[in-house]
Amino acid sequence: MLQVCLNGARSRAECSVLPVTSDELAVAAREAVAAGAEDVHLHPKDRAGQDTLEATAVAAAVSAVRAAVPGIPVGVTTGAWATADPYLRAAQVRAWTVLPDHASVNWHEDGATDVAAALLDRGIGIEAGIYSGTPAAQRFLDWPGSRRVLRVLAEITEAAPQEALHAATGLLDELTSVAVPILLHGEDATAWPILRLAASRRLDARIGLEDVLHLPDGTSAPGNAALIRAARQIIQNTPQGTP
Repeated sequence: MLQVCLNGARSRAECSVLPVTSDELAVAAREAVAAGAEDVHLHPKDRAGQDTLEATAVAAAVSAVRAAVPGIPVGVTTGAWATADPYLRAAQVRAWTVLPDHASVNWHEDGATDVAAALLDRGIGIEAGIYSGTPAAQRFLDWPGSRRVLRVLAEITEAAPQEALHAATGLLDELTSVAVPILLHGEDATAWPILRLAASRRLDARIGLEDVLHLPDGTSAPGNAALIRAARQIIQNTPQGTP
């Protein structure tokens, strides 16, 4: 499965083509799905362009994207940077009026299990975010609900490609007992090397302006669809077991 991550916590100051409004997210999702994306992850934004979990913003973003790509799963973030208080994050999830198909929960963040419980109570799938270099993997594996998540997001945070590849191998080893699909991804300079590793291991993958602003050749990406097309080509041309 190849997921497109449309915008992330980035701003227009970082990327002039970043989709921010609901209409922009809908257009970007439609183009990315046409290019080969099979799942959508997005960060709803407030009027100032900041990530938010507020019900109106979530409803607008999810509804617009779902209408643009019917039948494609649509997910959102529950990152602590959007709402620092974990109890308030869980309360916001319980207040959503339009439900995404899934939402990511970062297991190194305080209150992850409370947010996860709120999502499960509402029938929303969980993407369990497991950051490298944190105790998140063991925390997640110790959680009694670990088998109830939709998938695990193995998120590699090391900045240098070789260090990231080493960290990815180690994190995947920690997650060998996981009974759900694993989506492996990096960010910025490591996004493409980690995507190639995911392709070689036949793991789920993702790419989009949240993770990287450049194409594999180093040129600036004109949008999410171009990143998806490049990822599709890598996945198709990477034999299983290739490092």
